[in-house]
Amino acid sequence: MKRYEALAEEIAQSIRTGVMKLGDRLPSVRIASASRGVSPSTVFEAYYLLEARGLIRARERSGYYVIAGAKTLPPEPETSSLSSGESTSVDVSSLVFEVLESAKTRDVVPFGSAFPSPLLFPLQRLARSMASSVQTMDPWSTVDDLTPGNSSLRRQIALRYLADGLHVHTDELVITNGALEALNLCLLAVARPGDSVIVESPAFYAALQALERLGLNAIEVRTHPRDGIDLEALALALERHKPKACWLMTNFQNPLGSLMADEKKQALVELLATYDVPLIEDDVYGELYFGSRRPISAKAFDKKGLVMHCSSFSKCLAPGYRIGWVAPGRFAQQVARLKVTTTLSASAPAQAAIADYLAKGGYDKHLRQLRHALSVQQSAMSQGVARHFPKGTKATRPSGGYFLWVELPGKVNTLEIHRQALSLGISVAPGPMFSAKRNFVNCLRLNCGHPWDARSEGALATLGKLIDTKMDG
Repeated sequence: MKRYEALAEEIAQSIRTGVMKLGDRLPSVRIASASRGVSPSTVFEAYYLLEARGLIRARERSGYYVIAGAKTLPPEPETSSLSSGESTSVDVSSLVFEVLESAKTRDVVPFGSAFPSPLLFPLQRLARSMASSVQTMDPWSTVDDLTPGNSSLRRQIALRYLADGLHVHTDELVITNGALEALNLCLLAVARPGDSVIVESPAFYAALQALERLGLNAIEVRTHPRDGIDLEALALALERHKPKACWLMTNFQNPLGSLMADEKKQALVELLATYDVPLIEDDVYGELYFGSRRPISAKAFDKKGLVMHCSSFSKCLAPGYRIGWVAPGRFAQQVARLKVTTTLSASAPAQAAIADYLAKGGYDKHLRQLRHALSVQQSAMSQGVARHFPKGTKATRPSGGYFLWVELPGKVNTLEIHRQALSLGISVAPGPMFSAKRNFVNCLRLNCGHPWDARSEGALATLGKLIDTKMDG
C-alpha cells in the first residue's frame, strides 16, 4: 500500500469511528505534511482519495471538511443473542438457491449477489496470460501437475504467504476448484456424517450448505459484527459438544464483514489447540482490506498443524477461473488424496494463466485499484442506507470486503422483502439464509461490490420505501 493510501485509510477510520466528526476541518496540507513527515503531494493524494470516497469535501479558500462520519451513518449492530449453541441439523439449500437464482440476471440490481462486479478485474490481461501459457505449456505438466497442482502457481502462492511473514512449503499446498472445494475437502478430511461443526452466527451460507450435504450438524456461536466470534461462547461449545471442526472466516467475514484482531486470532488458535479441534479457516476476502496491511491469518499462530487455511483468486483476481487452494497443515495427505478421488485436478490452463500473471507482476497494482473501488462503493452504500432506510436501522462498517449487514427495526420479515424487492428488479440476501435455525429474520446482507450510480441509488431508495411499508403494516 502506498503512503497516501495508508494516510487516507487512517483518516477514514477516524471518520468511521467518530474520532473525526461531521463538519470537522482536516489539518491543512502544510501542517499534515509536517506532522506526518510526508510530502505535500502525499497529503494531497490522500485528501483526493477521501474526497472520491465521499468522506470529505474541499471548501474554496477554507480547506477540507468531513462531510460523512459516525453521525451520518447508521449505528452498528450488537452481537446477536439469537444463537443458542445447540447442535442443529441443516436445511438451507432451497432458500439459498432461490436467492442466488434471483441475482443472476443483469436486469436485477445485484444487492443480493455474492460476487463483486466482473468489470473490476483484469480479465483481458488474464486472457492474454491464458493464451501465452497454453502455447508454451509442457504437455507432460497436464499429467505431472494433476494433484497437488501447477508447481509454478504453488510457488507464487507460497511467495505471497512469505511476504505476509508466514512460511508455507509448496508441498503443503493443494490447488482446488475454488475455495469452496478446498473447504469441503477439509470437512471430508476431519468429519463424518452425524458429527458437529462449529460455525459463526450468522454464518456463510455455503458453509451451512456443505454441512447439510455431508450430513453434519451445525453449532452456531454468536459473533460480533466488528471483531468476530465470541471466544467465551466458543469455549462453552467446545466443552459441551466436542465438535470435529470449526469453520470460521477470520478476515472480513461473510455476511458481517467482521475482522478478528491479531491477538484474538492467536487466542482462537490456542483455544482450539487445547481441545485438538481443527480450524478450517476460510480466508477468501483477506486481500480486500482497506487498511495499511493485509490482516494476517489465524494460520500464522498455528503450532500444531491444526489450521487448514483456504483461499482463492475468485474474489480478488479471476472470477470464473475457479482456482483456489488449501494449506492443510497436518491434514495435507488426507486432503490431497481426497482431491485425487473427487475432482482430481483444477483446470490446467486456468492454473497456468494465473501463475503467468502473478509471475509477470501487476497483481498488487490491481489489488490497490480494487480495494479503492470497493472502499468508495462501501462508503456510498453506507450513506445511502442512512438516507433511505427507516430510523432505527443498524449497519456494519467493515474495514474490507464488499458486504454490509443491515439490521432493520421492528418485526420486518426480510424473506418477504426479498420476494417483493425482486418483483421490482432488486435482489437482496435475507438474513435467514445465513442461519441453520433460520434466524436473523429482520436482517439483510447487501453487496456493495458493484459501481455506485444513479441506478444503485434509486434501487436503495425503493428498497427503503418497501421496508417502510412493511413496518407500517
